[in-house]
Amino acid sequence: MQNTALALSPSTPFPKPRSRALLPPRSSSILDSLAPKSLERGACSSALLPLRTTSRLCSASRPNALVPAASSPSSSLLFPRRKEDNNKARAASVPGDAEEEDDSAKLSRVARTLRLCVMFGVWYLLNIYYNIYNKQVLKAYPFPATVTAFQFGCGTVIILLMWASRLHPFPKLTRSQLGAVLPLAVAHTMGNLLTNVSLGRVAVSFTHTIKAMEPFFTVVLASLFLGERPSFWVVSSLVPIVGGVVLATFTEASFNWIGFSSAMASNLTNQSRNVFSKKIMVNKEEALDNINLFSVMTIMSFMFLAPAAIFMEGFKFTPSYLQSAASRGLNIKELCVRSLLSGFCFHSYQQVSYAILHMVSPVTHSVGNSVKRVVVIFASIIFFRTPISPVSSLGTTLALAGVFAYSNAKRMKPKLKVT
Repeated sequence: MQNTALALSPSTPFPKPRSRALLPPRSSSILDSLAPKSLERGACSSALLPLRTTSRLCSASRPNALVPAASSPSSSLLFPRRKEDNNKARAASVPGDAEEEDDSAKLSRVARTLRLCVMFGVWYLLNIYYNIYNKQVLKAYPFPATVTAFQFGCGTVIILLMWASRLHPFPKLTRSQLGAVLPLAVAHTMGNLLTNVSLGRVAVSFTHTIKAMEPFFTVVLASLFLGERPSFWVVSSLVPIVGGVVLATFTEASFNWIGFSSAMASNLTNQSRNVFSKKIMVNKEEALDNINLFSVMTIMSFMFLAPAAIFMEGFKFTPSYLQSAASRGLNIKELCVRSLLSGFCFHSYQQVSYAILHMVSPVTHSVGNSVKRVVVIFASIIFFRTPISPVSSLGTTLALAGVFAYSNAKRMKPKLKVT
């Protein structure tokens, strides 16, 4: 009992053991077996002592006894339930975290897919409205250079507001960047101007059927200036494109040589812009992102075309020219409103297009552009009630099928031969 009383008081210094010569003789071996056990129960069963004190007292009472340390096997006997509970909790928490990560990844993929679907729908809708409003304006106000310059001016205002409101970071331009963007802006200006010339002369559906030949010009220019060799499937996809455009051209009711040649020239300038952008914007450190590149090209195009339009067509914003549009189906108010809407849609659909290109691969964007052309052609035929012959519809279908085949051929990667 004396040893037990000392063990219950942690502040009491532990006494040195007495020598065996001073101890009284033991009367029975039973006491020898009971004394260490009672001391062990008294020292080790106290819940009020810290672990170190308890382990020291247990080792003092029984020199050969095992101390409950982290490396001792007896510690698993003292705290078995606590460690088992911890292991179970850890085992249960790992699958739960993995399931939560999988759920969050699935939700993020679903949200990204929904966002892309909405962006593609907005892209198509803005393109449809642009072609409808633009055709109406060009039909009543037949000055394509002035109309195109006005559309670039609307885009310039939207870009400046975007940069001022910090919806997109303002680019830090250098002289080398401006020099690289300059030829791209010239091609961008000419491409949009020639497209409006074609839209003012022929039907919207016929213009977009001719513009389905863009892959043909892309392959030719890339092979000439970039040294790219097209695959067999890419070349094969060009056959229905060219054949379909030829069929649609021969049977087009609104055929006009100016409209046809300007649409073909717009294919050449637009695809040369795309090819030269790959060749010029090589340095990734100096390259602009897609939205800023388009924005800088739009501002440059407005600066180029505004004085050129006045030089080519004169100043056409006088009341007499605006009132002349009333005799062609639009009064001054309708002309101004639809010109603003066409300018807004013109810039917005291209901004959305570049934003989609930032999220998907170029091949996926090309497939989406092909679907957009189909949607625009059918929407314009329905809205303007464009007469179309069976042969012309067959040619348009062949050309669009070739565009889809071209997009799939570009998706195919050539197999490397193992030597």
